[in-house]
Amino acid sequence: MYNGLIMNPKRFVLPLLALILGAAAAYAQTAATATPAAPSVPVDEIIRKFSEKEKEFRIARANYTFRQDVVVESLSADDRVTGRYQMTTEIGFDSTGRRNEKIVYAPADTLKGFSISPEDEADLRNIQPFVLTSDEIGKYKLTYTGQEKVDEIGCYVFEVEPKKIEKDQRYFQGKIWVDDRDFQIVKTYGKAVPDLKTKGNENLFPRFETYREQVDHKYWFPTYTRAVDTLNFSTGPQKIREVVKYQNYRRFGADVNLTFGDAIDDSGKTVAPVNNNKAPAIGPSTTTKKK
Repeated sequence: MYNGLIMNPKRFVLPLLALILGAAAAYAQTAATATPAAPSVPVDEIIRKFSEKEKEFRIARANYTFRQDVVVESLSADDRVTGRYQMTTEIGFDSTGRRNEKIVYAPADTLKGFSISPEDEADLRNIQPFVLTSDEIGKYKLTYTGQEKVDEIGCYVFEVEPKKIEKDQRYFQGKIWVDDRDFQIVKTYGKAVPDLKTKGNENLFPRFETYREQVDHKYWFPTYTRAVDTLNFSTGPQKIREVVKYQNYRRFGADVNLTFGDAIDDSGKTVAPVNNNKAPAIGPSTTTKKK
């Protein structure tokens, strides 16, 4: 009774293998399309709470001083650095209490294959440290996708995309992670949209990841952004890398100071102030514009 199995193993093994693979594929498809389990707090309530917290966050951050260090690098196909842009800016207040920005380090720009555009600068201010307040929530479609942990912090996860793209407006498209206790965004991953292409000019934007940390035991402020991406220009692909550090948060008019580290140069020394007229008011993101 065992001769068939001994002499013709494929008669049994191949159908069994096909059955297993088919079941695995069916399971994967079901898992990919399955509706995530409903959270203990209604989704609409989560959105309302975190968007209100985000409005508080935006107002609060406008009353903090901090240092912003931006490094953008152009990379070769084998990831060798071919050029570099760096700018360190102190975001603070003048003697009258008005918000100002002071450049303290800005060596010569040596980027190869792309340059920094005005949209890059706008994205650095508004998209990479993404804030989704109750005033702006109506511009976006949010889809709840489940719960995950970010550094042991339980989070609600949402996909975010603009409902409509208006001319000359910048938007975020990607995912956000919302702390399930404080109802504040602790991480974002996505890109600024739309890419801009006109005759003779391409302005493309990379995917980035931004992490926040809690400041003064209350607000989740952005402290680190990183982007490593390949932008597919019509003239060929261009690899880029960006790191933005938001450091030394200090509430204006208070003695409270939370330090995440000073900007340093390639030798590891703290950078010294330099000529403040060498570059624009604030550093760019890695979003790029073809030369």
